[in-house]
Amino acid sequence: MLEHGAAPPAGDRDTQPPAPGGLGTRLLRRKPVERLVAEGGKGEGGSLRRSMGVWQLTMISIGATLGTGIFVVLGEAVPDAGPAVVISFIIAGITALFSALSYAELAGTIPVSGSSYSYAYATLGELVAWVCGWCLILEYGVSVAAVAVGWGEYLNELLDGLFGFTIPDALSAPPGDGGIFNLPALLVVLLAMAFLLGGAKESARANTVMVLVKIVALLLFCGVALQGVRSGNYANFMPMGMAGVSAAGATLFFSYIGFDAASTAGEEAKNPQRDLPRAIMLSLVIVTALYCLVAAIAVGAMPWQKFQGSEAALAGIMKAVTGQSWWAVLLAFGAVIAIASVVLTVLYGQTRILFAMSRDGLVPKAFSKVHAKTGVPRVNTVIVSLFCGVLAAAVPLGQLADATSIGTLFAFALVNVAVIVLRRTRPDMPRTFRTPLSPLFPAIGFVLCLWMMYSLEAVTWVVFGVWMVVGLVVYFGYGLRRSRLATSEK
Repeated sequence: MLEHGAAPPAGDRDTQPPAPGGLGTRLLRRKPVERLVAEGGKGEGGSLRRSMGVWQLTMISIGATLGTGIFVVLGEAVPDAGPAVVISFIIAGITALFSALSYAELAGTIPVSGSSYSYAYATLGELVAWVCGWCLILEYGVSVAAVAVGWGEYLNELLDGLFGFTIPDALSAPPGDGGIFNLPALLVVLLAMAFLLGGAKESARANTVMVLVKIVALLLFCGVALQGVRSGNYANFMPMGMAGVSAAGATLFFSYIGFDAASTAGEEAKNPQRDLPRAIMLSLVIVTALYCLVAAIAVGAMPWQKFQGSEAALAGIMKAVTGQSWWAVLLAFGAVIAIASVVLTVLYGQTRILFAMSRDGLVPKAFSKVHAKTGVPRVNTVIVSLFCGVLAAAVPLGQLADATSIGTLFAFALVNVAVIVLRRTRPDMPRTFRTPLSPLFPAIGFVLCLWMMYSLEAVTWVVFGVWMVVGLVVYFGYGLRRSRLATSEK
């Protein structure tokens, strides 16, 4: 429900940081919403530029979401659900919807770059905000590396189809899979860095082009594969029963991660209160519709039993339907563009979250320095890009990549809690979007996130626990003392 509203009124006792006191009081200090909004865009030596409208913001969220999932996920999900994988996509989309509604409300109310980190800072206190931000660093940073590795694989498919050669495994495969140094993974991250250093507006334009290319590629698949659809392929619609559909839905949920990317652009949006909620919801609707359309046609064009172990199911279907291999090459080109846009948008989100954390004093000032001419946090962008590029090229990701899922779900869970808390502490604050049936819907979103976290493997929890311990050491050793809220209380 959209409402017209201005900036939040100044001064509210509920949002002022607590007075200096013991350690517990310091850990629970909150940053006033008014201060968060007032500091929007301001960095060390310059300010971010407001240049994005609802179209660019929507493309950022689609760019971060629509990527490797739809190109490889069918091979994993269809054997569980059969033709009913379409229902699994809908279930996963509904699961994501509850958290998306909470993101939309907070993005319109607190339009800043920190996303769920900033929302937690305003409602749940500094320690929880730090933990959330640390989870986001894991989610964005490691997922950039993991996606970049996948880009190299599709690039080889494209080169093989076009020119008949591929980059040797030693220079194109991740360590542990026969490779020594994954050069394509590093190159795509550096390419994304070059776009980001040019400016947010220029990066948004490049991302929009890439998003449109991958949407066209998927629609082209639908048009070609539709010729091979046979009604008999839908006959045994739910071979594994509802249990199989649910299992596939849990797998497919992670194909929706990324819809929150627009919230990291809150300080570079022209009209964030109005446009951020619209972009988040619109991107989720578009992605869900595309997923369901592609899945419905794919299982109609190929018997569901043949999806087992197929990582390039869409390309295989196009080749089988047409009898020509160049269609698969065309789809590989779409996949290369699709994954590149994911790297670009997720890398963008990572830099903006660190920008917000740096401005709050929780990480070094270098991450909030803004170049006066381009309005870009250059040092931040270079450091993050080089770190992610080297991680993708030289480090076996293994279970560390799986840990991005648990970090994301934890952040989603906190956003749902933040909506409930802010409704109670600041009920009169103008909101350009309101989550329906609050606190019921945010509570459902919170429970669903916990359920998804519970379903993850034990080793993922171990990696997550180690990451959290490291984060707490960094916070108590650095952030607790250097926090801007801490220094302002002295």
